[in-house]
Amino acid sequence: MKNKLYLLLSIIILIILTIISIIIVNKSIKSKIKTIDTESIIESSTEKESTIEETKEIEKKYVSPIDFETLWKKNKDIIAWIKIPNTNIDYPILWNGDNEYYLHHDIDGNNTVAGSIFLDMDDKPDFSSKHNIFYGHNMKNKSMFQNIIKFKNKDFFEQNRDIYIYTQDKEYHLKTIAALYTDASVDKRQVEFETDEEFKAYIDRMTEKNSYRQIPNDNIDKLWSFITCSYEFNDARTILYAYEVEDE
Repeated sequence: MKNKLYLLLSIIILIILTIISIIIVNKSIKSKIKTIDTESIIESSTEKESTIEETKEIEKKYVSPIDFETLWKKNKDIIAWIKIPNTNIDYPILWNGDNEYYLHHDIDGNNTVAGSIFLDMDDKPDFSSKHNIFYGHNMKNKSMFQNIIKFKNKDFFEQNRDIYIYTQDKEYHLKTIAALYTDASVDKRQVEFETDEEFKAYIDRMTEKNSYRQIPNDNIDKLWSFITCSYEFNDARTILYAYEVEDE
């Protein structure tokens, strides 16, 4: 009789243990399923956010208004395009490491008195120099850089302070600092500086003779100058100085 009771009790205990094991395993499986579902939701959400960010980046990607691919078929030396509102200045900019050739040649390589608009030979064609210097003739028909002369008029200067330079990859929005006539001395062509203090002093020295100059309160990262011939005295130059601003 006792043996039967022990057997029955053993069976009951075994059944209870089995039931408890099943319950524990079941809870564990459910917990894992919840964890997997949560991870899937997080991964899905992250993927969606990543896709949205990538879409925004694509939408923001700069598209130049200038067809450089077509221009490069004509001349590989074309590095940018300059446009100054309310002037006739709307031309390609060239660079070939030589300050003589484009004084006398157009973008097709034809010999011409008008020449082309070009970047100084000591500058870098990606505009990474501290001082980017551009040249253009002062033509009697008001072409090339003749309209730079207009900025020596205070009213015109203050009402027309924007300059745009377009490349294949970026648009540079510049604001004018000063416009003045000066000599053609070599210091006008300094493109690199040892310190920020030297650079700041250079800007001040180059523009100090302009009574209506507009130097910004913030530090200027790079100086841009646009040079043409002037006739106040022998070998004079008119220079329009500008700096880059960030559009919102």
